[in-house]
Amino acid sequence: MTIVDADVARRFGWTMVDLASAFLEGGASLLQLRAKEAPSGWMLETASAIVERSHQAKALVIVNDRADIARLSGADGVHVGQDDLSPAAVRRVLAADALVGLSTHTDEQVEAALLQPVSYIAIGPVFQTGTKSTGYDSRGLEAVQRAAARAGGRGLPLVGIGGVTLETAPDVLRAGASSVAVIGDLMVGRDPAARVREYLKRLTV
Repeated sequence: MTIVDADVARRFGWTMVDLASAFLEGGASLLQLRAKEAPSGWMLETASAIVERSHQAKALVIVNDRADIARLSGADGVHVGQDDLSPAAVRRVLAADALVGLSTHTDEQVEAALLQPVSYIAIGPVFQTGTKSTGYDSRGLEAVQRAAARAGGRGLPLVGIGGVTLETAPDVLRAGASSVAVIGDLMVGRDPAARVREYLKRLTV
């Protein structure tokens, strides 16, 4: 999962739309849009443009937090955190087949997530990260292993997020995650399309 983060894009001189386009050029098939402080009108315009480009490329788009923006832009789902709308509330806004993801940080949160109407669970931060403050220390690969065992028993994919790099991503998958979500490391070399291709080459078996 490639995360199109507004702050990271701005820091490197990209718009969210152009950064998403670069990820798609590199072969990304699932994009998450994150812009915590964005005005609703601007976010809807941006999300709509990214959804249009992504769907043309046969890629999926999920929007962080904003179920309203996801529905209005035609996105494929929403990712929420522990303090956002509940997955059940999100389900009341979106289409029945929408993707709904939930962030977890502890074993207890993973257990609670298993009782929610989610499409996948995210666990993190796996490693130390400066991109997003979660209020939690790095969880480590052991937490991924525990979460994978519980999620796998319910048939739910697990996404590892937080400090994941090209070098550590294979370890996260070996620990049981179905996939990884990456933000900052995709900007290494300032060529995000090439970096996505590197990830796909490294992780595709």
